[in-house]
Amino acid sequence: MGETVHSPLVTYVSMLSLLTLCPPFVILLWYTMVHADGSISQTWDYLKQHMLQGFINIWPRPTATAWKIIACYAAFEAALQLLLPGKRVEGPVSPAGNRPVYKANGVAAYIVTLLTYLGLWWFGIFNPSVVYDHLGEIFSALIFGSFVFCVFLYLKGHIAPSSTDSGSSGNLIIDFYWGMELYPRIGKHFDIKVFTNCRFGMMSWAVLAVTYCIKQYEENGTVADSMLVNTTLMLVYVTKFFWWEAGYFNTMDIAHDRAGFYICWGCLVWVPSIYTSPGMYLVNHPINLGTQLALYILVAGILCIYINYDCDMQRQEFRRTNGKCFVWGKAPSKIVASYTTSSGETKTSLLLTSGWWGLSRHFHYVPEILAAFFWTVPALFDHFLPYFYVIFLTILLFDRAKRDDDRCRSKYGKYWKLYCEKVPYRIIPGIY
Repeated sequence: MGETVHSPLVTYVSMLSLLTLCPPFVILLWYTMVHADGSISQTWDYLKQHMLQGFINIWPRPTATAWKIIACYAAFEAALQLLLPGKRVEGPVSPAGNRPVYKANGVAAYIVTLLTYLGLWWFGIFNPSVVYDHLGEIFSALIFGSFVFCVFLYLKGHIAPSSTDSGSSGNLIIDFYWGMELYPRIGKHFDIKVFTNCRFGMMSWAVLAVTYCIKQYEENGTVADSMLVNTTLMLVYVTKFFWWEAGYFNTMDIAHDRAGFYICWGCLVWVPSIYTSPGMYLVNHPINLGTQLALYILVAGILCIYINYDCDMQRQEFRRTNGKCFVWGKAPSKIVASYTTSSGETKTSLLLTSGWWGLSRHFHYVPEILAAFFWTVPALFDHFLPYFYVIFLTILLFDRAKRDDDRCRSKYGKYWKLYCEKVPYRIIPGIY
């Protein structure tokens, strides 16, 4: 399978490590943020004193309340995905020559979700603080439930694949971890990866950001400016994501990574827990930054999110117009690359080599990492743990850039070599 771009040993070690270490890490991060004042040393001392039994005591058992919250949320998002109107969008041609079709109704689903959630709170029907109070149980339920869901995806890939973009590597662990199908669907219209990645994962990021803000307000009668900056920047980022959702259908997550543990468990569990963790920390740490510092951080964060958005839109517009557009006020520089699909058909792609994409091959990762830093920095530097997401994101995106480069080198051959000569830096212009 093309996804395993590292050596077999590195591939197996990384897969087994993530399968076994990620679930307990989610629980340890939640426990440390909520019950140990965000202090890694406090959690470490507890575990050193109580050993395995201490860890078992920390791990919350999934409760009926947790399952109900997850089930209601998942059913609501699935209904919005199916029922809300949206523009018909075609994804990129797959390796097997298929072109998936989507209904782009992410913005509508996002608006309806947040208005419904805030409305339930405003009218006293449901208090989001309940979600925070049961957060450990929810994460625990998601860990186990999502693992079962990934088993379902593995079996579906063997028994009833949705398209010819599927198949086995011959290795059970690789198939489970990377996935069997590129575009698994239930019926004709319900796309599983759009649900796991966008409607459950990314939507939960916004819902939990609002939850943490409301929890701090309920606890203290006010919301600290640090929490306001954090929540605002995360909501701006998620809003940008849904505004650009049709473009996301062309990214590695959807167009190249199959639906397995790596993507689906990651979006169902890792995104809600890890990506929201700076806000989770701030609930019990109402830090006051002062108006001036808060505004500086807010403006810097919004600027980074805008640059990240503009990078993606620049490439999307370039593809949409087949290169007949302006990039930074002039005709774009490009390479016309040909490639062969797995069915033997020859096709062409345009590779943009000017604008943001002339600075480095993955320059859009720079403002994305900086944006994550700016919505974390309101936590200041009393504890290291709030910065775990920034560090994780940096590792993830640097690895993704390598995987994307390796895939493109395999796909485009001499044209990719020419592209790399024209745009020599992978991520950071002038450095890397």
